[in-house]
Amino acid sequence: MPLALTRAVPYSIDRCELTHLERAPIDATRAARQHREYEQALESIGYRIGRLEDTPELPDSVFVEDTAIVLDEIAIITRPGAESRRLETMSVAIMLAKHRPIEMLTAPALMDGGDVLRLGRRLFVGLSTRTNEEGARQLARYVRPFGYTVRCLRVRGCLHLKSAVTALDENRVLHNPDWVEARGFDGMEAYAVDPAEPEAANVLTLGADAIVAAAHVRTQALLLRWGFRPIPVDVSELAKAEAGVTCCSLILDN
Repeated sequence: MPLALTRAVPYSIDRCELTHLERAPIDATRAARQHREYEQALESIGYRIGRLEDTPELPDSVFVEDTAIVLDEIAIITRPGAESRRLETMSVAIMLAKHRPIEMLTAPALMDGGDVLRLGRRLFVGLSTRTNEEGARQLARYVRPFGYTVRCLRVRGCLHLKSAVTALDENRVLHNPDWVEARGFDGMEAYAVDPAEPEAANVLTLGADAIVAAAHVRTQALLLRWGFRPIPVDVSELAKAEAGVTCCSLILDN
């Protein structure tokens, strides 16, 4: 059974790092309820939930995607761009070591997992406020022996590359053209989000299923038209921490 690693919403989430959003109060209890519904959505399509140890003192620790790049052959532990988040990685490394060989990025590399988009054997790295070129270089060194290529793209106006674009499958992406240029994905079909839903480029597609923020109703209709089964999840409280639906899990399909 495929595995989704998650971590509980910390009581301290109200003190999370923010870059592009104004701070608004976050109800940790409501956020935890939304997070559980997100886990239930994953369970409904056949994923077993593996809970990482609670880290209530680390405000962003629910967003486990940023701590690692998980491939079929290897897992690379990142060095998050926000210093406050670097303590999140050790428990993730311990868990992932049960499933994959582990490598770790080192200074001066900076990388959040939300800045890495996989399309088959192609890894796209968003150069953002959280990820730098040295992070991309170290990632490329670790993945090259397994036949992966790494390409850097500039991200503007949003936190991570996956805020701006996510994969529908290996040959199609959903993107916000104001935040990342479609020409960076030469040879692939690039679908633009509805302008009324600028944050909707972040979807989690798992086969024919697509977990999507419940607020993005137009995007749900588009996903249905493109052959996916949309699974809407309310992540409105988590979104106040600049989160999307990919942020809250690390997916291991084997």
